[in-house]
Amino acid sequence: MLDYKARLVDNVLAQALAGLPAVMVTGLRACGKTTTARRHVAQVVRLDRPAEAFAFQADPDAALAQASEPVLFDEWQQAPGVLGAVKRALDDDAFAPGRFVLTGSALPANDETGWLGTGRVVDVRMDPLGRREIEGRVGGRLFLDRVLRGSLAEFAAPESTTLTAYVDWALQGGFPEAALAVAPTHRRWWAAGYVERLITHDVRELTGARDADALRRYLTALAVNTAGVVQNKTLYEVADIAAATARAYDQLLRNLFVLDVVPAWRSNRLARLIDTPKRFLTDASLVAALLDLTVASVFADGDLLGRILETFVMAQLRPETVASDHRPRLYHLRDKDARHEIDIVVEYGADKVAGIEVKAAAAPGPSDFRHLRWLRDRLGDRFIRGVLLHTGPVPVQVDERIIAAPISTIWL
Repeated sequence: MLDYKARLVDNVLAQALAGLPAVMVTGLRACGKTTTARRHVAQVVRLDRPAEAFAFQADPDAALAQASEPVLFDEWQQAPGVLGAVKRALDDDAFAPGRFVLTGSALPANDETGWLGTGRVVDVRMDPLGRREIEGRVGGRLFLDRVLRGSLAEFAAPESTTLTAYVDWALQGGFPEAALAVAPTHRRWWAAGYVERLITHDVRELTGARDADALRRYLTALAVNTAGVVQNKTLYEVADIAAATARAYDQLLRNLFVLDVVPAWRSNRLARLIDTPKRFLTDASLVAALLDLTVASVFADGDLLGRILETFVMAQLRPETVASDHRPRLYHLRDKDARHEIDIVVEYGADKVAGIEVKAAAAPGPSDFRHLRWLRDRLGDRFIRGVLLHTGPVPVQVDERIIAAPISTIWL
């Protein structure tokens, strides 16, 4: 049995359950939701096991009355009636904290239960393991918090890391079983099996029959374009599917947390910005499985190298948006002439903005900072800091409110 790796979301769950009655933990299948959630409850009900689900399918209110709180309902969508029973229990006592935790690998559909828990259940997203969690550094200060307030000294690298190591970590991914228990020689097999099950089983379970070949083509198109700003038409033409089918697949994959769609950032101080979102597959190991990638094949394609590296960085930052008290939001920015773009724009409330760029270079040159300088000069005092993340070993103050720092500083 694997030793438990503390997760950033552990503290979020503990705080939520200390003052709120119910929490719904959502995220990719096999990202560790059950393992983490069960550490915060007195009883676990696995609704994907028929013997445990039977009572909650037959009479959820009576079964719920016998449960020991706080109780975890794992894979609640296997017995959707549980949500109604939870609602009624909360209606009777809405203010008692720490009663229910629900986990699921898909967002609930509006017509599935008739009730989504609005005003009763707090949603907490959980992602695959980040390097901070794998290396046991969850107690460190979050990178996104340091961007907001930190000095240069707080952007040091915890260790010297090579570009090869970053790419290897990206392709390894953050699924706990694959990252911690599967030998490196077999991780590609594990990821390929995950994708196959996603296409042939998970999607059918959620929505009914689907054209597996068409969905595979669409997923592959997304993998090729991960971390890219690409028009919808390009994706559905490459996948050879209808526009309506592509839209349905997009929503489906978002509901399964496989696809992360990062919106374009807008500001009344900047004109001619595009509104096309940037798409990421949530974990780079899925990209590797769909495209049959190795470290060598990534290095052979400069465009792919940049996409994999940015997908990896986004996978490290996404969990921090849930764990940070500042509730930062992630966007991207590009103008219509493609003269300026920022890989990741971080918005802290309404009046603070940071820019993050990701480069494969170990020693970025002066031109690599031009987009961050442009954003700083346009936003003035609203611009808090620009950070260019690179593959070198040391942080450097490059200009006013602009620094270069190693990618590994994220998990310092």
